[in-house]
Order: sequence, then C-alpha cells, then structure tokens
Amino acid sequence: MSKPAKIVQELRKQAQLLGFDSLGIAEPTHQKRTSEALKSFVEAKHHATMSWMNDTIGRRSDPKTLWPEVRSILVLTMNYGPETDPLLQLQKSTEGTVSVYARHRDYHDVIKGRLKTLASKLSALASKNDIDCQIKVFVDTAPVMEKPLAERAGLGWQGKHTNLVSRKSGSWLFIGSIFTTLDLPRDEAEVDHCGSCSDCIDICPTDAFPAPYKLDARRCISYLTIEHKGMIPEEFRKAMGNRIFGCDDCLAVCPWNKFARAAEEMKLSAPPTERPHDLQTLLSFSDAKFRQVYAGSPVKRIGRDRFIRNCLIAAGNSHSPGLIAAVQPHCADSSDIVRNAADWAMLQLGELKK
Repeated sequence: MSKPAKIVQELRKQAQLLGFDSLGIAEPTHQKRTSEALKSFVEAKHHATMSWMNDTIGRRSDPKTLWPEVRSILVLTMNYGPETDPLLQLQKSTEGTVSVYARHRDYHDVIKGRLKTLASKLSALASKNDIDCQIKVFVDTAPVMEKPLAERAGLGWQGKHTNLVSRKSGSWLFIGSIFTTLDLPRDEAEVDHCGSCSDCIDICPTDAFPAPYKLDARRCISYLTIEHKGMIPEEFRKAMGNRIFGCDDCLAVCPWNKFARAAEEMKLSAPPTERPHDLQTLLSFSDAKFRQVYAGSPVKRIGRDRFIRNCLIAAGNSHSPGLIAAVQPHCADSSDIVRNAADWAMLQLGELKK
C-alpha cells in the first residue's frame, strides 16, 4: 500500500472516532454542468438577496481559484438526524418550529473544531511519512460548493431538492471539507438514486422548486425566515405556518431517510436547555432575552427583529385568539418589519380590519 493510501486509511479511522459519518476524497475541480448550473441559478435571480453568491461565483465554480495549490479535497459528513418526525411539530399551531439543524449548538463550531483536529492528524501523518503538506479547513461559510464535491467524493448525490442525499444516512447531513496540497487517492463519484420520486418537490409549501434539481430561494421558507431581511411577501405568509426558522419539509419526506438514524454526536442531539417553543413566550422576548436564550445557536444570527417577525407570522397563522395580547404590543414596535408582521397577524386573528 502506498504512503498516501495508508494516510487515507488512518484518516478514515480518525474521522469515525471524531464523530463523522463518512469521508471521501475528491479531485479539486467541478464538472462543467455544476458550474453551468451555478451560473444559471444566479442569472435567473434565484439567489434572491444573497449577493455573495454572485460576488463569489468565480471561486465557487473552481476550487483551484479559491486556493491554486490544492491537489485533493477531503469531504466529510456528520449526521444530525432527528429522533422524531419534524413534520409533527407543524401541527402545533401555537408553538414555533425551528429547523432540526438549528435546535442545538451551532454546527459550524462543532464541525469546524472536529475538522481542525482531523487536519492536525493529517499533517502529523504526512510529516511522519516525510511528505510536505499544507491544509485549509472550510465549513459552509467559505465559497465552496460542498454538495457537488461530496458527490464527487462518493458520499451522496444532490437530490431533486438540491440537498445532499446519502444511501447510508439519508438527508440529515452536515458537510465540511479539508483542502490539502497532498495528492491523495480519489474515491469513486456517487450517482443519482432519486429515480422517479418527487416527494420533496410535491411537499414544498411555497412551490420553491421550478424544476427538479432547481431551487428558487425567493420562494423558499428557509431563505425567507433566515436570510431575507425585509418584510415577508404576503403571498408566502400563510404557507409558512408555524415555521419560525428554516424549513425541513423537503428533507423530512425523502424516502432515503429510512436508512437515517438519530444524531449520535451529543452536541448535535442533546436537548436544549430552557429554550421555549410556545409563541406567547417567544413574542415576549426583548433583544437581550433573545440573545441570551439563543446564545450558541444558529438562530441568534438573524437577530431579534427578524425572529419576532417570523413569530408574528406564525401567530397570525395559529388562529388562536389567546395570542392577541402577545401580538398587539408589536404593532408599535420600532422595527418596520416587526410592525408590518404584527399588523398582518392582528388582521388574521380578527383584531384589525383591512
């Protein structure tokens, strides 16, 4: 066995010990269709207000543009599967639903820490074998197209909902990558196994998929509740239901989740402490209380105003007169987006006239 092959063999063992589900190695390139799909996505304005998608399109299209010295990309996945069906939470109209990935500690912190540990082990193994090695670690926030790379590394394929799907772990996967100057043996790319299934497209509350494998973020509840900074367009408000941060519908219905299991990483599965779900409590949050409750959570990054905006829309969809007292004070809020959502919620609850 060659030295690079031995290094990879040991890395797979270490990755498993660190809580990763799988590790694959890809060539630092993208297929032409991947780059063309990204270009079409931006040209169609499907990236909405996420201007960084257009600003970094060159670096996203070619990993070597991001780091010319890279010769191999290690792609890793970590399972964050829920213990129960997240769609059941949608039936609790007076409670807010937070996407599974954001219910516990911020995955960026968890994954990046583990990747850095694995990268250190890679560096040590290379040094032990007298091989020069440089490394860069990326998790989501860098202009890296991790899902196509994961497909090239054999870890899964991009399903019709545009997310990674694994025959081993289903749809509940975090992805991270380690770029290295080492020339390591590549894994065989995975192929598409969606077949004729269209469950993820059919369930979308806002018809955010103009076609299979294409997403229009402007219609996506995850985008609207997290990335969108303005007022939620009225045409999507009722469809949001009680979703106050993200949406899991297209992930939750994927048939490949029959092979998924609940997250084993404690920091991604441990129940959050003192984090309420009921809208009446959530709507009482001041900025300080919001920051306190969601410290260390991905939810914190949207800020109090957007969070309250989302909760108000959920309250309007609850058809619960008991929430009127919690909604009404926000009609005089200092934030335009909060006042607008509060007025809409009051209208839905029968307390305002058009």
